[in-house]
Amino acid sequence: MEIRRGGMGDVPTIMAMFDAAVAWLVANGRPDQWGTEPWSADPRKVERITGIARTNDIWIAELDGRPAGVLAVGSAPPSYVDAADEPELYVNLLLTARDATGRGVGGALLGKARDEARAWGVGLMRVDCYAGGGGPLVDYYRRHGFEPVRTVEVNESPVQVLAQRVTP
Repeated sequence: MEIRRGGMGDVPTIMAMFDAAVAWLVANGRPDQWGTEPWSADPRKVERITGIARTNDIWIAELDGRPAGVLAVGSAPPSYVDAADEPELYVNLLLTARDATGRGVGGALLGKARDEARAWGVGLMRVDCYAGGGGPLVDYYRRHGFEPVRTVEVNESPVQVLAQRVTP
């Protein structure tokens, strides 16, 4: 696996990953997380991802030369999350391509996020995720060293904020 710096040119690839994830969630009876329509068909969602690519550090994991996942990290959390009392690295996006699931892509990208936090000289890393559907995403982040901090409601959906200390 290679992890390379990404950017605005990767937005179409990121949108394709979201579209595939939505199709998978719907096919598996889990439309609550991201809805039922492809993200690429919604101008607001395209602008959201474009904004993330514009304002965050983007990293793309590749397997066999093909995009397998994306990580976006920044210093500011989304508007629905309270600011931290200290400098932090915020994971604003972590997504694995459907054909790369189960191959350690997300874990490798979270490792890259920890490396970036160290490079930034910060000791706190946070992320938020959909907390519904029995909480599999919350469990995923817990397995990767995050601890739940608080739950917030976003568009009538439960969102869990999690944090992890990063040592230099």
